[in-house]
Amino acid sequence: MKYYRQIQVALIAALIVIICLWLSSCDSFTETDLPKTQLIKTAVFQDVKTATAALSDCYAQMRDYSMISGNSDGLSSLLGNYADELTYYGVSDSPLQNFYSHTLLPSNSGVSVLWNSSYNQIYAANAIVEGVDNSTAITGDNRNRLKGEALFIRAFIHFNLVNLFGDIPYITSTDYKINTMISKQTQADVYNQIIADLLEAKELLPESYTSAQRIRPNKYTVSALLARVFLYTENWQLAENESNAIINKTVLYQWQDNLDLVFLKDSPSTIWQLHPGVAGLNTIEGRTFIFTSAPPNIEAISPDLLNAFETGDQRKNQWLGSVNDGTDTYYFPFKYKLDTNSGTSQEYSIIFRLDEQYLIRAEARVHLGKLAEAKNDINKIRQRATLTNTSSSTPEELSQAVLQERRVELFTEFGHRWFDLKRTGKAGTVLSVIKPAWKDRDNLLPLPASELLANSHLLPQNQGY
Repeated sequence: MKYYRQIQVALIAALIVIICLWLSSCDSFTETDLPKTQLIKTAVFQDVKTATAALSDCYAQMRDYSMISGNSDGLSSLLGNYADELTYYGVSDSPLQNFYSHTLLPSNSGVSVLWNSSYNQIYAANAIVEGVDNSTAITGDNRNRLKGEALFIRAFIHFNLVNLFGDIPYITSTDYKINTMISKQTQADVYNQIIADLLEAKELLPESYTSAQRIRPNKYTVSALLARVFLYTENWQLAENESNAIINKTVLYQWQDNLDLVFLKDSPSTIWQLHPGVAGLNTIEGRTFIFTSAPPNIEAISPDLLNAFETGDQRKNQWLGSVNDGTDTYYFPFKYKLDTNSGTSQEYSIIFRLDEQYLIRAEARVHLGKLAEAKNDINKIRQRATLTNTSSSTPEELSQAVLQERRVELFTEFGHRWFDLKRTGKAGTVLSVIKPAWKDRDNLLPLPASELLANSHLLPQNQGY
C-alpha cells in the first residue's frame, strides 16, 4: 500500500527525534554500517526509555491526528454529522458537509484521513511489537507492558476501521513487501484477529495503571474494548463477563454520581483517557465543539438529538451548552467545559468510561434473558440523570430502552450513535427520514480512491460507490 512508504519515512523521523531526546548524541548511530532503518529500530529498542517514548508518540498521534482525535477529522464530529447528532453549518461541499448530507465519494479527503492515519498508527504499533520481540534489552514486565499496549492499539484501530469500511486488511507487520500484497479480509476474520490481539494484550498488561491519570491502558482497558467487541459480534455472555470484570473492580473504578464531575481528569469512572499533551491545555473536543457566537461556524447539536432527551433529564442541562443570537438558540456538546489553557489541565479526552460498561451489560443481559438485572443497569444510568426508573419490561422494550440511554449518554463520543444504528439495522429507517440523500450503501464508507488505484488487492470498492 502506498501509505506504507510515507509511514516508514515518518516513523523513522519520529524515532530519530526520540533517540536524540533521550541519548546524549546521535552521531555514533549514523556512523555505523547498519542500514538506517534497521539501525534506528535497533537503537530504540535497546533502551526502555526510548521504547516507551516511541509508544508515547503513538498516543500523541492518536490524540492529534487519528479517528479518535477530538478534532473535526475525528469520529465524534464526522459520525455525529453522519448520523443524527449534529447539524452542519459550515461551507458547502466540504468533506464534513459531505458526511452530513450523505454525499460521500471515494475521493473525499475525510475518508482518506481516516484510512491513512489509521494505518499509519497501526504501522507504528507493529514497529513496537516487532522491536520489543527482537530486543534482548527489554525483558520482563517492561516487555509485557510495551507489547501489550501496542497490541491493544492495533486491535482498537482495526476495530474502528472494520466498523467504518467493512472488509479491510488486518496488518500485523512492518514489512512493506508483505503489506502491499495483503488483500481485504472478511469482517468475521478481522474480528477474530482483533479478539486474538486483545486476549494476548490482556495477558500481558497489569491490572494496575502504570501512569498517572489513567493515560496508559491496563488489563481492564482491554476488557472494556473486548466488552464492546463482544457486544458488536453478539456474543452476549462474553460481553457481560468483560463488563462484569470492570464494574466489579471497585478498588479501581467507582460510579461517579455527579454529572459535572464525569469528564474531569480525576474521575474514578474513567477507564482510559488521553493526556492533552501540554500542561494547562484541556481537550481537543472542547476546542472543537464549544462556540460562543451564533449561528455556529461549523456544527451544533441537531434538533433530533435535542428532542431525544426526556423532560427532566439533567444530561440535557449539564452536558449541553447553548448560545442565542437574539432569535434562535443553538446547542453544542458541553461534556468538556474548557476550551482554553487553564494553567493546570482539568480535563483529558476520555476514550473508555465505566458508564458505557453498564449499558453494554444491560444490552447483553436483555439478550441473555436477565431482564431484572438489565433494568437495574438501565436505571443506574437514568437515576443519575434524575429520571424515573424505566417502565420497560419486555425484551423488545428493554432493548429499545438501552439504545435510548446510549443515545443520550454517549452522544458525540466517537460515533457510538452511528455504530448503534448500523449494528442494529436501524440506520436506514432512522436516517432516510432526515437525510434525503441516504442510500443503503451508506452503511459503509467508501474505500479511498487513491488506495484502490495504488493497490488492486483492496478491490472491489464497497458496493454502491
